[in-house]
Amino acid sequence: MEPEGGAAAAGRKRLRLHLVTWNVGTASPPPDVTSLLQLNLQGLAVDLYIVGLQEVNSKIVNFLSDLAFDDPWSIFFERILSPLSYIKVSSIRMQGLLLLIFAKHAHVPFIQNIQSQFTRTGIYGYWGNKGAVSTRMSLYGHMVCFVNCHLPAHMENAEQRLDNFEHILEMQQFEGEKVPGVLDHDVLFWFGDLNFRIEDYGLHFIRESINNNRFSLLWEKDQLNMAKKKEAFLQEFREGPLQFKPSYKFDLYSNEYDTSGKKRKPAWTDRILWRVKSLLPYASEAGEVPEKQAISVSLQSYASHMSYCISDHKPVTGTFGLELKLLVSIPLVTLHPVGDWSTEQDAFISYSTLSEFQHSAWDWIGLYKVTFRHANDYVVYAWVQDNEISSGEDAKQVYISTEGLPTEGGQFLLGYYSHTMQSIVGLSQHFQIQPSRTLAEKDLACDGEALQCGAAE
Repeated sequence: MEPEGGAAAAGRKRLRLHLVTWNVGTASPPPDVTSLLQLNLQGLAVDLYIVGLQEVNSKIVNFLSDLAFDDPWSIFFERILSPLSYIKVSSIRMQGLLLLIFAKHAHVPFIQNIQSQFTRTGIYGYWGNKGAVSTRMSLYGHMVCFVNCHLPAHMENAEQRLDNFEHILEMQQFEGEKVPGVLDHDVLFWFGDLNFRIEDYGLHFIRESINNNRFSLLWEKDQLNMAKKKEAFLQEFREGPLQFKPSYKFDLYSNEYDTSGKKRKPAWTDRILWRVKSLLPYASEAGEVPEKQAISVSLQSYASHMSYCISDHKPVTGTFGLELKLLVSIPLVTLHPVGDWSTEQDAFISYSTLSEFQHSAWDWIGLYKVTFRHANDYVVYAWVQDNEISSGEDAKQVYISTEGLPTEGGQFLLGYYSHTMQSIVGLSQHFQIQPSRTLAEKDLACDGEALQCGAAE
C-alpha cells in the first residue's frame, strides 16, 4: 500500500497526530467521542491516534476480566476507528493506566520496532495505581516514544511528582543499543494526569480568572510552569499555551467546578508536552547552511473538552503536525493475491521482501476484513514457511486452504506479520473474494421467495 500523509517536499512527509489524555475516574465509555477524536472535521484526517487513559476501572474482578479479554475502553475505540481504516498497533495497560495507539492502514508497514514498558510508583514502587506506561516505535525510520503518566495527587506533592517522573525516565529502558532510554528518542510525547496544581492563589481569584477567560493570570503559579524554570531536565520539554479551562476538578455529570465540602481549587492537572531531540547540525565556520531538520513537531491545537462529564476530569487533546524526512519509504514486504479468489478453491498469495528483512519460521500472512481492528483480528492465517508452494529470486508463494476462506465473500486485504518485529510489515491492496455458489444460489432463492410473497400481497 502507498503511504498516506501530505508530502512536504521530495523525500519528506507530513503526518497529523492526535493525542488524548483523560482521567476517566473508573467510568464506562461515553456514548459518543466524535468531537474528542475530531471525527467531524472535514479534510483534516488524522494519521495516528494516541489515547492515554488514567483510572480505568481496575477493581480485581474487572482487571482479571480485562486480562483475559480486551478492556471496554479498548473495544470502544476499536469499534469507532476500525471502520475508518485505523488499526490498533499497540496497547499496554498497568492497572488503571492504559495507552492505545491507532494508525491508518497505509502507515502500518512503516511502524516498526514497537516496544512497551511500565513503571510502578505507587506505594514505594510496588503498586501500579500511579506510574507510567510507554510505547516506542520506529515511524518511517524515526524513533518516537509516548509516555502516559499518572503522578501523585495533592497540592503539597509537587516535588514528589518531579521525583517520580525522573524515576520513570531512569527506569524505562528499551531493547537496542542506539535508543535505550526514553530521552534518547527523536521525539518524545509526555502526557497524562500529571496532577500539578496552582499555588498561592485563593479559590475565588482562580475561579474569577477562569470565568473571565483570563487564564494567563494563573500561569505563573502553575506548578509545572514553575518547575520548568528550575529543573534542567524539564527545560527541553515544550507545551502549548494553557488557553483553555483547567480540566480538574468537576462535579460529576456537570461543568461545575467542585462544589463539595472540600472545594478543591481548579487546576491544569491533565497535560501534553513534547520534546524533540536536537537533530539540527551546527553550521560550520565557513558559514555552510545546515540541512533541514530531519524531524520537527508543530502544535496545531491544545484544548480541554467540556462536553464530557463522566469523570471529575475533562479530557485534554493535543493535535500535532509531524514533518519528517523519509528514512524508510518502501515496505519490508510487498504482497498481493494471485488471480481472482473464490471461496470454492484454494487461494494463493505472492510476496517479496527487501534484502534486509529478517525472516522467521513463525512469520504468517493473515487474511483480514477491511475493517479489521488489530493484527490478531484475522479471518484466517497461513504460516509463511509451512504453506510455501514456490520460491523464486523475486517472489515466493503460499496458499490458504479453501476450508479457511469465508463463505460469504466480500472485501478483504492481506497482512504479513513479522514474529521478529512483532508487527505487520506489509499490507496488500483491498480485493474481492467471490462467495460460494451454494450461498449465492441460496440468497437468490430467498430473494425470489420474498418477491413472490410481495406479489401475493
